[in-house]
Amino acid sequence: MGQTLDSLAERGLLSNGRFAEHYALHRSGKGYGPVRIRSELRERGVSPALIDKALELLEVDWFEAMRESHDRKYGPEPCENRREQARRARFLEYRGFPGEMIRDFLFSR
Repeated sequence: MGQTLDSLAERGLLSNGRFAEHYALHRSGKGYGPVRIRSELRERGVSPALIDKALELLEVDWFEAMRESHDRKYGPEPCENRREQARRARFLEYRGFPGEMIRDFLFSR
């Protein structure tokens, strides 16, 4: 089994870097933010350097991605009260967007 894995790695068919790039692309396309993607890749044993590289290669506008994720669930309407704003913030945090970005987004509406 070890020889097979070594052979695949030598031919470039088995690569943590490629896995990280593909995984990050897939998860960002599903509406997840950089914090969650980073955490999931770390759980899967990918090195921090490869995670950083994968996220850089995405060239995603995370603010726009967060807006799309928010609007898909709640629509474009602004929050009506603090309780609703807190609920939306928890949703966006769960999706993996940074807290400061969430605050900027929700208070700008």
